[in-house]
Amino acid sequence: MSPETLRFDVAVIGGGVVGCSTAHFIKTMSPGVAVAVIEPDPTYEFASTLRASGGCRVQFSRPENIEMSKFGIDFIRGFASRMAIDGSDPPQVDWVEGGYLLIVPPQATAMLERNVALQRAMGCEVDLLTPRELALRFPSMNVADLGAGAHSPRDGWCDPNGLLWGFRRKAAAQGAVFVKGRVASMDRSSSRICSLKLDDGRIVVAEQVVNAAGAWSGEVAAMAGMKLPVSPVKRYEHYFTPGSPMESLPYVKDLDRMAFRSEGKGFSGGVVDGSAPRGFDFDIDHDYFERVVWPAAAHRFPPLEAARCHRTWSGLYEVCELDGNPVIGRWSNGCANLYTVAGFSGHGMMHAPAAGRAIAELMLEGAFRTIDLTRFGYERVERNQPYAEIGIL
Repeated sequence: MSPETLRFDVAVIGGGVVGCSTAHFIKTMSPGVAVAVIEPDPTYEFASTLRASGGCRVQFSRPENIEMSKFGIDFIRGFASRMAIDGSDPPQVDWVEGGYLLIVPPQATAMLERNVALQRAMGCEVDLLTPRELALRFPSMNVADLGAGAHSPRDGWCDPNGLLWGFRRKAAAQGAVFVKGRVASMDRSSSRICSLKLDDGRIVVAEQVVNAAGAWSGEVAAMAGMKLPVSPVKRYEHYFTPGSPMESLPYVKDLDRMAFRSEGKGFSGGVVDGSAPRGFDFDIDHDYFERVVWPAAAHRFPPLEAARCHRTWSGLYEVCELDGNPVIGRWSNGCANLYTVAGFSGHGMMHAPAAGRAIAELMLEGAFRTIDLTRFGYERVERNQPYAEIGIL
């Protein structure tokens, strides 16, 4: 018997928050388009979204990221009504407008000032704070070695689980078909993807294909002969409590990749090791908190000198090795029906709404309509021309 063949207009590879957002916006813009979302694990046990911290911020240096954040934050604020399905309870994402605080040493103050000026010019609410002002707002903070801070009070965080399942259920209600399976290979001609073969032997034929496979997107691209510089990198998240009372904090970030925020009676976050070996590794180094996170957190906030770590979990960043920014666009010089939306390097959840809308616009209308993401296209990879953030990770 020949293998079962499934036919669709669009096949989205990857059913995480970016893939589900893409499916939702395609069905919103063109309800008659037949969309399949191919996802190997509907429990999402190892999905990056469910292991994320849920942060959303406008504090970027590139206009595209700022605009995507502005749209994403507004979208998440109204998520319950936008994702509502008749006869079902509206999805809850538990948005917390806790703010973001980026702190820098004196030598980076001018850079921070330039970034804040751009953010303000683009309509963002961001306060530039001196060390003295930082100490007044956050009395537990050690500011002796700081030059400045940027506080964006309208930023915050949400529940990644609620966001993913809200998008997925809405896309399904709109008619997107979720196919359980892993893409094992692709059949292509000189200029297009002809079909996808799943690990159970089924064949998926689609006019358009979207690679939204997150940390696995580099492997998916390789099946088409596309060199996508996206690698999986392990990162840890920790929940810890202070040894003595201290104030609640916004999402605090520094240039050494320490990042944590208030969560209940304690804090959630950690320190990302950008030099960690690439690969699909979820094992936990239970000494990492004491060895790396605790010294950084206790230096910045002395009440954390006696911090206690209660839980550690691991997840994957889909790191774009070229420049840390996502690849969003069509492979115009290869398989013209292959679209990529991957490589967010830790920003996928917050930018999923804007990225999904962008791919839908590019696919259905032939161009980006609301946010011009041309500079995030695959062409910069082909030309080896990085377009990186300035002073912000």
